[in-house]
Amino acid sequence: MSKEIKGIIVSRLIILISIILVPIAIFLIYNFANFTLWYTNDPTIIFIVIKILSPFIFSVSWLFFMILFINRFANTLDNFDKTISVVPSRMKFFYGINAIYIMLIFIFPVITPVISILSFASMAWRLTTFRKERWEDDTKISKITWIMMILASLIPIFCAASVLPSFLALADFLWNDLWLPILPYLFSISYSLFTALAFGSFILLLYNSGISEYEQLWVDSSKKDIIWNIRILEIFLFGFFLLLDLYEFDIIELFYWGGFILIIFISIVNYFQGKSKVKSFKSHLFGYLIAAVFIGSNVIFSTADFAEFLRIWSLLLSAIIYILVFFYTFFQVE
Repeated sequence: MSKEIKGIIVSRLIILISIILVPIAIFLIYNFANFTLWYTNDPTIIFIVIKILSPFIFSVSWLFFMILFINRFANTLDNFDKTISVVPSRMKFFYGINAIYIMLIFIFPVITPVISILSFASMAWRLTTFRKERWEDDTKISKITWIMMILASLIPIFCAASVLPSFLALADFLWNDLWLPILPYLFSISYSLFTALAFGSFILLLYNSGISEYEQLWVDSSKKDIIWNIRILEIFLFGFFLLLDLYEFDIIELFYWGGFILIIFISIVNYFQGKSKVKSFKSHLFGYLIAAVFIGSNVIFSTADFAEFLRIWSLLLSAIIYILVFFYTFFQVE
């Protein structure tokens, strides 16, 4: 069932926004990253190939790919909540944003040339076979179609070959110029968000006698008011904790300790009481474990290097889970 906000289907809106933002992101990456060409130092050729041709070809490819699978993408978003079970609902916002960020930085640039070659080959195939009314299992593809597919693939292959050696430079740019500078702020936002959600989860857990229905696929309509009140409280707490963190007030450590303890307590109580009362109860222990490791790395371990290691890998692990589940849903959806 598609989620709607005032008559607008959320999944379709996300796809529409993506269709607009993806070409912009591609042009920004190729115009700000320090790409070079391995076969020439001519600034004119570099400008044409790197700044104009490659981002244009890759943008067209992604547009074609997303429009071609627009229903599958939308259905994937609709079914995503039903598929994923290791991440608690109250943590999905952060995990989702983190997964999108990791995907845009580390996966999106790498798969773009592959998507481009497949998209242009698919365009040629469709243009040369659109008059074909019916396809059988033994239907042969004509030589003209194969030739057109190969010719159409030459331009994206040329663009991919041109920028491929610069992917190391791109990785360096994305890591050092984008990822590392915002990492401290991402940690502060994450700690504050997790802690606020932990306090909200604890209040809702008490209200529901141990079963946080906010974490389930169903919610009693009579309890929607209390849920909205808790959401408002969580937003307030998030801003309050973030302010304390950014201005380095020592008391924030006390709140982080409280959030860490509450996350462990909530996961244990929800698992045992929820499992005993609702057979289909989803404990989300793994998702809570990631959150506990993430916050615990900041409040427990005094060794800076080890704490940094836990923080980064808990972020990456949560992103990997989301990305893998997304791709699994994409390929499984009807």
